[in-house]
Amino acid sequence: MLELTMATVTAADAGATAGMQMAEAPSEPAAVLRVGRDRSLCRLSTPEDWLFVSRVHLEFRCGPDGTWLLTWLRGSQPEPSAEVRLTVGPHEQSLAYGGSVPLPRAGSGEIVIQDRAEPRSVNVGFYHEV
Repeated sequence: MLELTMATVTAADAGATAGMQMAEAPSEPAAVLRVGRDRSLCRLSTPEDWLFVSRVHLEFRCGPDGTWLLTWLRGSQPEPSAEVRLTVGPHEQSLAYGGSVPLPRAGSGEIVIQDRAEPRSVNVGFYHEV
């Protein structure tokens, strides 16, 4: 099971959990959870006017062995207006635009989508239960 919690944070909300949403999916092959502005495609959706987040920005997809893969999907622009960082324990890494990274089995962490133009972010916590 992959559990996600998402909070949208602006400078005015710093330290608050405004806009908290949750989603989960079983760790079965081809299971998918998405984060973005398009509510028809994404289980976790951001405000529509947050254009630094693509219609479908992040995709979590379960592989045949039960491992979840996080992908920052490429949008319509050649360069992104956001940065995406993954933190697991003390380790932090940037995710490349269009890149993918496996999530740790039986682990937890956080993915942050940071607007490059304004002090606001989308914070997605994850917990992979085996």
